[in-house]
Amino acid sequence: MSLLAKRTSRVDSSGIRRVFELARSMQDPINLSIGQPDFDVPDLVKAAAVKAIETGHNSYTPTNGIVPLREQLIIDEKAFTGRDYKLDQMLITSGVSGGIFLSLLALVDDGDEIIIPDPYFVMYKHLVNMNGGKAVYLDTYADGFSIDPDKLSALITPKTKILLLNSPGNPTGRVFNSMELQAIARVCDKHGVLIITDEIYRDFAYAPMQSISQYTENCLLLGGYSKSFGMTGWRLGYAAGPKEIIDAMAMLQQYSFVCAPSIAQYAALACPQTDMSMHLSNYAVKRDLMFDALSGSFDVGAADGAFYLFVKAPEGHTGDSFTELAINNNVLIIPGAVFSERNSHFRVCYTVPNEKLLAGAKVLCALADRS
Repeated sequence: MSLLAKRTSRVDSSGIRRVFELARSMQDPINLSIGQPDFDVPDLVKAAAVKAIETGHNSYTPTNGIVPLREQLIIDEKAFTGRDYKLDQMLITSGVSGGIFLSLLALVDDGDEIIIPDPYFVMYKHLVNMNGGKAVYLDTYADGFSIDPDKLSALITPKTKILLLNSPGNPTGRVFNSMELQAIARVCDKHGVLIITDEIYRDFAYAPMQSISQYTENCLLLGGYSKSFGMTGWRLGYAAGPKEIIDAMAMLQQYSFVCAPSIAQYAALACPQTDMSMHLSNYAVKRDLMFDALSGSFDVGAADGAFYLFVKAPEGHTGDSFTELAINNNVLIIPGAVFSERNSHFRVCYTVPNEKLLAGAKVLCALADRS
């Protein structure tokens, strides 16, 4: 008899992590695989973290998170979405990944169907599988990585419980516009399907950005500071939504993460006093630079937000085979099959200095033109 629980067999090792491990063995690769900003945590936020340590904020916090941070986030959400969350509708999580984990743990029973637009963030399907749910994939390739409401409606059955939404999207860079969001909300409201909206890349939007939470209360919003303030290792996110769901997630957090990191919570109180607009506008420049460099040789997908391009492999290649070719030429990218039930694309991250981006694009285009 195996010592391992059956749930471990439902989860594959991350293909992204395998590329990261490979990067460590390579000599100065052009690394276009890492989905984290290339700027550091702002000095003001660092100073707030140091002050938190020095003034003794090193112990557990309340499971739901410190009140000043939840109040700050309520103000932020009111300004962005118009939603007026109460204190007991806000939970501080250990990153947005922690929020995804807790929400699916709280909501998914064996056999529940969870609709996942494909392509998707790598974690979604594995956490659904781990919790005994059934991932139902909504193919968005033919629709420019948008969601056709009729196709969405056709997938809904009596077992459908949740739609997992990600805008701006990883790996596609897609930002859903207001008409798309309203159409999605109408379908989900009609059928009683909860929307979990992952908006960790909200600040990296180069097209008008709205939240689906503006159009429905049947929604759990997940967000955080980690991407926009370079705090990826600080593991700080939040969940906002119906009190019943937040209460269940808080109960589960009590017996898992206990609380989000205390120092990061206190440091995040300095985030509103920090201007990140220059860093964020620099990423719009990077987006344009990389999109223009690649689009002559590749079919490049939407580039509305986040810091990813989802690129179709050249004729004669799968996403896997072209990724292998690129890696053999010292350029690290991620095969699209990591994020999809298809194997036709690869993901590029434009999170490195511009000269590295151009050098990587030059190699990729030369490989494509040679294919």
